[in-house]
Amino acid sequence: MPAEALLQLFQRKPIQDLLVDDDRPDALKRVLGAGDLIMLAIGAVIGAGIFGAIGTAAAGQIGPNGEVIRTGAGPALVLSFLLLGGACALAALCYAELAAMIPQAGSAYAYSYATLGELVAWIIGWDLILEYAVGNVAVAISWSDYFTTLLRGFGLVLPTWLTTGYRTALLSSDPAVHGLLHSAPTIAGMPILINVPAFAIVMAITWLLLRGARESTTANNVMVAIKLAVLTLFIGVGAFHINTANYHPFAPNGFTGIHQGAAIVFFAYIGFDAISTAAEETKNPQRNLPIGILGGLAICTVIYIIVGAVLTGMVPYQQLAVADPLARALELAGLTTVGWIVALGAAVSMSAVLLVFQYGQPRIFFAMARDGLLPQWAARVHPVHRTPYVTTLLTGIIVALASAIGDAAETYDLTNIGTLFAFVLVCVGVLVLRHTEPDRPRPFRVPFVWPVTLLGASACLFIMKGLPPSAWLRFGWWLAIGLVLYFCYGVRHSKLRAGK
Repeated sequence: MPAEALLQLFQRKPIQDLLVDDDRPDALKRVLGAGDLIMLAIGAVIGAGIFGAIGTAAAGQIGPNGEVIRTGAGPALVLSFLLLGGACALAALCYAELAAMIPQAGSAYAYSYATLGELVAWIIGWDLILEYAVGNVAVAISWSDYFTTLLRGFGLVLPTWLTTGYRTALLSSDPAVHGLLHSAPTIAGMPILINVPAFAIVMAITWLLLRGARESTTANNVMVAIKLAVLTLFIGVGAFHINTANYHPFAPNGFTGIHQGAAIVFFAYIGFDAISTAAEETKNPQRNLPIGILGGLAICTVIYIIVGAVLTGMVPYQQLAVADPLARALELAGLTTVGWIVALGAAVSMSAVLLVFQYGQPRIFFAMARDGLLPQWAARVHPVHRTPYVTTLLTGIIVALASAIGDAAETYDLTNIGTLFAFVLVCVGVLVLRHTEPDRPRPFRVPFVWPVTLLGASACLFIMKGLPPSAWLRFGWWLAIGLVLYFCYGVRHSKLRAGK
């Protein structure tokens, strides 16, 4: 490739061109305040991680043949949360600076376009699919597990083959679940293993999002209030059933377990950056976006540490490697009724996560299509609700189908590595923009920019290192597919390259 053509791949989009006038026909409607953003952050962050992945992070992960895939943190899970909270705080400061400067729907995609160039922007836009769309597959499956627990509280038991995806049965180390491959009904010799609740909740959330941003955030605020009440109940009741013997040994697998536990439970932290995708629908984004991003992350970190301490004190950490660890801990402590209430809260909580993630992904596609890197039909805005309805519907259908047959544990790692990669580029982007455009007004400035950005990027890379080789391999293939699509379509249709 000639040097000039290679340089064009890294052509940066001027920040002024990223800013969207509110009177443009493809502009989104500004309806959200700082409180809405904090509630969206809590809605996104407190969900499948705290209600699902936290158990695997404490107990470790065992493969279908009994092999140890990775060790858990044990009661030192609280240190995993502290490690993650510090790393995410550094990334959140960087997000806050860029979001206040570039209040556009594209999130890290838009920031990378302005700082590192078009090719990197495409890579990060493609990568964000792992955080939002693929992440929502895991959330929907975990939601289904809690929902079926909730139904059992009413005496309703759905057939297992209608609540278990094919990939879940294929990869499970539980003989009963793996045995569904042979005991489930079949069509043409293929077992019918479909997670119907997971499919249904994604489609219901998609319908709600099509109604508009204000309606979606109102529903989110209600769900956040319920989830906070349920977690308060868990902490209040669980604190009286702590057995301090369960804290020994505190770190059974040393720092390796804390590190690998952090890599697993990082899934609990993804989502605070989804607030930046709401920038174009935020009133006074220069003020409200930093408040929403940083305030939401701080609140969630405190909640995580308290829940982790109570959970690992209630039962031996080895018993937490289940899809619904909070409900299981209460059940083992003889608190069946409270466990049922927590299952209800978890179902509501993860509905909020689904809503925020499904809110974010279509807006990434929308921003990329508006730049010409995806087909123009993806940039259509509903004439009444002023939402990116085409990408919202398409994302909902794809995620719902994947949730019906997928496996949650398989998607955790892919989601985590994709999100951490986005965080690294955002941290680097802040430093690059401070160099290339030092005089541009910054409503929010990262303090001590050199140590914060470099430590933030390094911390995220360190957490990525704790993920298994399979995650890196799948991530590599995912990026390779994205590059093929870019060179087949994006290069030829880019509005920036065409001078539009």
